[in-house]
Amino acid sequence: MAQCVQSVQEFIQDSFVPLVAALCSEEAERLTRKNNLSFAELVRPFCRLTSEVHMRDPNNQLHIIKNLKIAVNNIITHPPQPGAIRKLLHDVVSVSQPAEGLVANVITAGDYDLNISATTPWFESYRECFLQSMPASDHEFLNHYVACMLVVSSSEPDPVEQFLKLSQEQHRIQHSSEYSYPKWFIPNTLKYYVLLHDVSTGEEQRADSIYEEMKQRYGTQGCYLLKINSRVSNRGADEQIPDPWSQYLQKNTIQNQDSYEDYTAVSNKNTDHLISDGIDSEIKDGLSNNFKTHPLQLDHPSGSLDSTDYMKASTSLQDSKKSNSGTPHGACLTLTDHDRIRQFIQEFTFRGLLPHIEKTIRQLNDQLISRKGLSRSLFSATKKWFSGSKVPEKSINELKNTSGLLYPPEAPELQIRKMADLCFLVQHYELAYSCYHTAKKDFLNDQAMLYAAGALEMAAVSAFLQPGAPRPYPAHYMETAIQTYRDICKNMVLAERCVLLSAEILKSQSKYSEAAALLIRLTSEDSDLRSALLLEQAAHCFINMKSPMVRKFAFHMILAGHRFSKAGQKKHALRCYCQAMQVYKGKGWSLAEDHINFTIGRQSFTLRQLDNAVSAFRHILINDSKQPPAQQGAFLREYLYVYKNATQLSPDGPLPQLPLPYINSSATRVFFGHDRRPAEGEKQAATHVSLDQEYDSESSQQWKELEEQVVSVINKGTIPSNFQPTQFCLNRYSDNSKFPLAVIEEPITVEVSFRNPLKVPLLLTDLSLLWKFQPKDFSAKHDGETKEQGTCDEDMVGTEAIAEFLINSEETKVARLKLFPHQTGELHILGVVYNLGSVQGAVSLDGIDPSIGLQTGKFVSNGLSVRGRQDLEIQGPRLNNTKEEKTSIKYGPDRRLDPIITEEMPLLEVFFINFPTGLLCGEIRKAYVEFVNVSKCPLTALKVVSKHPEFFTFGGNTAALTPLSPSASENCSAYKTVVTDPTSVRTALLSSASSADFGVGTGGSPEVIQVPLPDAVLLPGASVQLPMWLRGPDEEGVHEINFLFYYESIKKHSKMCHRVLRHTAVICTSRSLHIRATVCRSNALGDEEGRGDNMLLFVDVENINTSETGVKEFHIVQVSSNSKHWKLQKSVNISGDKDTKLASRERAKLCFKAVRCKNSEENYTFADIVFGNEQIISSASPCADFFFQSLSSEFKRTHVQSHTHASQRAVKQSFDETVRLIQKCSEVDLNIVVLWKAYVVEDSKQLILEGQHHVALNTVGKEAFSFPQKQGFKKILGNSDWEDLEQELPETVLLKFFRPENTPVPARPTPEQLSNLIKTSLHYPESFNHSFHQKSLCLVPVTLLLSNCSQAVVDVMIDLRHKPTSSEALEIHGSFTWLGQTQYKLQLKGQEVYSLQLKACFVHTGVYNLGTPRVFAKLVDQVTLFETSQQNSMPALIIINNI
Repeated sequence: MAQCVQSVQEFIQDSFVPLVAALCSEEAERLTRKNNLSFAELVRPFCRLTSEVHMRDPNNQLHIIKNLKIAVNNIITHPPQPGAIRKLLHDVVSVSQPAEGLVANVITAGDYDLNISATTPWFESYRECFLQSMPASDHEFLNHYVACMLVVSSSEPDPVEQFLKLSQEQHRIQHSSEYSYPKWFIPNTLKYYVLLHDVSTGEEQRADSIYEEMKQRYGTQGCYLLKINSRVSNRGADEQIPDPWSQYLQKNTIQNQDSYEDYTAVSNKNTDHLISDGIDSEIKDGLSNNFKTHPLQLDHPSGSLDSTDYMKASTSLQDSKKSNSGTPHGACLTLTDHDRIRQFIQEFTFRGLLPHIEKTIRQLNDQLISRKGLSRSLFSATKKWFSGSKVPEKSINELKNTSGLLYPPEAPELQIRKMADLCFLVQHYELAYSCYHTAKKDFLNDQAMLYAAGALEMAAVSAFLQPGAPRPYPAHYMETAIQTYRDICKNMVLAERCVLLSAEILKSQSKYSEAAALLIRLTSEDSDLRSALLLEQAAHCFINMKSPMVRKFAFHMILAGHRFSKAGQKKHALRCYCQAMQVYKGKGWSLAEDHINFTIGRQSFTLRQLDNAVSAFRHILINDSKQPPAQQGAFLREYLYVYKNATQLSPDGPLPQLPLPYINSSATRVFFGHDRRPAEGEKQAATHVSLDQEYDSESSQQWKELEEQVVSVINKGTIPSNFQPTQFCLNRYSDNSKFPLAVIEEPITVEVSFRNPLKVPLLLTDLSLLWKFQPKDFSAKHDGETKEQGTCDEDMVGTEAIAEFLINSEETKVARLKLFPHQTGELHILGVVYNLGSVQGAVSLDGIDPSIGLQTGKFVSNGLSVRGRQDLEIQGPRLNNTKEEKTSIKYGPDRRLDPIITEEMPLLEVFFINFPTGLLCGEIRKAYVEFVNVSKCPLTALKVVSKHPEFFTFGGNTAALTPLSPSASENCSAYKTVVTDPTSVRTALLSSASSADFGVGTGGSPEVIQVPLPDAVLLPGASVQLPMWLRGPDEEGVHEINFLFYYESIKKHSKMCHRVLRHTAVICTSRSLHIRATVCRSNALGDEEGRGDNMLLFVDVENINTSETGVKEFHIVQVSSNSKHWKLQKSVNISGDKDTKLASRERAKLCFKAVRCKNSEENYTFADIVFGNEQIISSASPCADFFFQSLSSEFKRTHVQSHTHASQRAVKQSFDETVRLIQKCSEVDLNIVVLWKAYVVEDSKQLILEGQHHVALNTVGKEAFSFPQKQGFKKILGNSDWEDLEQELPETVLLKFFRPENTPVPARPTPEQLSNLIKTSLHYPESFNHSFHQKSLCLVPVTLLLSNCSQAVVDVMIDLRHKPTSSEALEIHGSFTWLGQTQYKLQLKGQEVYSLQLKACFVHTGVYNLGTPRVFAKLVDQVTLFETSQQNSMPALIIINNI
């Protein structure tokens, strides 16, 4: 139990005091009414004696009474009605609330720190009021009047006569059968005569004379002259007189209600204005006060005061309540009058009351002693005579079912009880205990259970109060008494009194557990108020134990709160729930938390504490609720209703924060720019960026690199320090450390991720963004004022609202909200603002999903929605760079919601027309690109950058090189073609072109391509269509090719320098042809032009296409060469066919003769060998474009190579140059383009596709490939071919040739490279006829041609002697020898051809190999370190015939 102001002894003593009745004449009542008080009220503050009192017990021992209090009451002849008492108790509790600002106790129990009010003044007030208002009963005398004061005014004509009348009236009330109430202690009640004298108006002499007369008539002990009203009301107004009455009167007076009927009317109103769907009926019932209005039957066996019914209160009870705390009391009384009243009470007690009680005790004691003197049997025999008209005895069972016997007033058992009660009232507890004990035995013997229970109750209390505690407190007496009152007598009022007394006694002995059990036992359905108070006290018992039982405390607080609520005590109910919430909060008991929060919300709403109500309902909704959908729906509607009421109180206040739906702030995405336009027919818009695309960090990095590349080219190789990569879409993965840039008049889309945690749908209406804007003119450097969103600011930033946004149960859904900035400045997006509502009938029934049918059209709202906001607060990334940041937790900024609005910029849209999705590898297709400027300012410097520049081309720089549109060309070819003369077949048709014409080799980045806009400017609203040729990538599969279009405004801006547009093309390529080529030196040193340098080129073409793609066959229509130094001269194919046709998996080998062309540093020579009747001009677009682009990667690698070895060259310059010269001999710079047509059958139509493959030949004798297709290639080629291919992949060759950075330059050339330094050729007749009979020696002239393949001067030494070691040489060459000079030393200039005449001597016929001369070579300025033998490519056989 909670702490009390009084000790348990004081509490019990004050609960049972001698009662004194007051009977006043009308005139006397009028005198006291001057002070707004009745007589009883007038003396009440002075009824406690300030000094000790002495009296003698029956044994003549002196007995001291301390702190005695008496009670003076007006005589009321009707017992108080239970309903009136209930109303009084209800009001006493409701007006007693915790003091404002009272510091609560902090109790620490385990993990809990609880703020609990240490005292419960409402309970003490209730208890005091309950005990005082208990009606008198026949089985006990504690509430019976011991004496009666007769009060008459001195101003009456005949006061003595008036005393007589009053005395007769008292006698009639006590002894007449017409009055059963009030009860009187003994027949000869003490009458005390009081003469009331008004000092201000009355004659004092007259009063004194009357008093003298009274003394003679009634004796000095039986009368008193009380002088009051010394103060004249109109003077001394500023004199402050204390008002001791207010504290007493407030307990019995409720200020707000004048009459009892008003109360019932108020109580019966249903205070539940809330929507109560889904709330269990128990709680629902608890919201109304549940009072019934049938009248109480007075003769009902239950004497319960707390029965839930009412009658009209008695008039006198009403009279006593009519005084109002607003009126001053005792206005006519001075402090002297106060002392007089105090003196009067003391005199009355000392001289009248206590002597009377002492005398009565003696009389009763004498009767008892005389009774004890009789033998027990005689006493038993005479009991019937004494008892008079006692009812006949009944069986025990019957007795136990009733309240037992009813004794007449003069029954000896009652005399014992009467004596016990008198002793108890004057604190003679030892004698009282012995009398109660005796009476208890007698009552139990007679089975008078009500009397026995009363004796047990008071015996227990007397035992406890005995000084020195000679015996322990008999708690079992109380147990029996409570059980008897409750179960047998059905009297809950007496049972409650027992519990209140016993619990207080147990608490004083720290027996909290027993006290709690006792309190809980008396809770019942018949009185909610009593149950609530007792449960609350039980809860306090649990928390006050040695080891506090926190959860039991909380549980019983909840029960108490529920009962308070049913009793209409809303404030107390709310307080109980709030105290219990401290225990349940955050412990995972979500359903309990929900129930408590829901109740707190409701009670707060009823008490108009709307902020608390909103907060409580908010908690229910934001915790992950485990409630069923119907309950959640009810919670949501309650919340909305309460919230609406709260916002109506302050309609002009700031928008409050809403708890639903959840917003995942970090998932917020911001998109700058217009939505992508969908494809229109053949037109396909650039993919660009949209919110529908998933973020890919790899792809994002690629776009950033592309943008850096193009910016670097524009800025001549450097990236400006203020460069900020364009980010169209900002999310949690992007770099949000800088303020993003947005363009005026272009929308900003914010994607907000909402999650509905409830199992019921939420409907958001009028959903829009909340923002703050500060206008700034970036060119004029003039700042404006900051503007928050409002109705007048639409001219600055337009806001798009979503009319209805439905989020189904437990759904995560994104809303895309737009802003349209109309001015430059700084924009800050703060959050979202919306109306939150629920959908009518959204709870699913019979397993049907409620969301069905809610997806489209207008949603049926239940009309309840509230407007509020939620802020978007995004935490930036954790910083982890410096030591300080690593050791502490610091977060960087995230500025994705704070864009800077810049000046107007051009806006480009790109459309692709006839853009293919599938190509053969190497296939050439023509498409068109449309560029549209949709902004209001012109754009310029349009460029496109891609990691795969070899995939597309816009054509050459000059119009002459770019073919017309396909419709103007024969056979709709994408190439520029010319009809050929049949005579020119197999011979080369020459043309030339510069790489600069095709944007290659100009020193710029080959990936950055200038888009050839007419006049280099695209005006606002203008559009231009340009042809674009595409070539299928060489590798089969799906290719994602990124295009980044870069453009600028004509005006330069401070914030934004350029803009970009992205496009990702997805192309699926399928296999077509595979080409390998080898070049080797021709043995014939002279050609038609007399030049000494020519080569043979072998081209192996294989159709590796699989039949699924529908390709019927490939035709090789042309083979072209492109080189600065070499050109194809003619085809040496033996086949007579004009076309070379290849069906699936077929192969063809072509052979061509290549010759060195005139040395041209600038231009490439293109030589076309046509197999059809139409020449494709390979030096024009698009053929030349794709050729140059395929070379660009090699240019780049060569460039890297030259940089890497610059330092090494400086150290070993001469050495390395020599190596390079020797290496150059084996190099050949010849590129082959194989042009083909493919015949495809598709949907029973035949289509002709065309394409080209490139092979770059770098080394003599090395095989080169168009592209090695590794996957699945082994299957097609066969194992042996595949192994050959694997050994000689182009990458490997290139790596050998263009060494990686870490490969050192070889110290010497390889023998293979040295053997290519000098090319030798023997010219001789194939057969020679000689008559050996005529001449035994045959001499044959042989010419040895020596050709210097390098550019340097070479020393050559020829040795004609045979190698002596080789047996094979002896065998073959033994019969012939060289005549003449056998060693020659020559010097050949660069590219020089030298002819040396030799003679071979034969002695008999046969076949001889003339390839025996050994040739040694070295560069002129070098030592012999490099000298080595030159190998002949093949044997030179001669046949010598004899004739």
